[in-house]
Amino acid sequence: MEVLDPSTVDAELEGGGLAWERQGEELVTTHRGRHFVDSLAYVNAVGALAEAMDHHPDVDIRWNVVTLRLSTHAAGGITRLDLDLARQIDALSAPGG
Repeated sequence: MEVLDPSTVDAELEGGGLAWERQGEELVTTHRGRHFVDSLAYVNAVGALAEAMDHHPDVDIRWNVVTLRLSTHAAGGITRLDLDLARQIDALSAPGG
């Protein structure tokens, strides 16, 4: 799997309207729910997507805030797989998602 250069990642984030930012070699996003149970439901939905793709984000839950970090550790950086999963995760928060 090919690691994408930072300018390619930034262009994909900007042009694709993704709710993520590049922090070094990771994509990072934060989701806010109303309550802890909202955070758990979101993480479970993300988990189902991650399992289907066999690609798993690092997850941090703080009451109603979930922070996700994506990177293809085996490749040593951000790959297309990360961007694809980011798009699917963003769709969870979209109306009807």
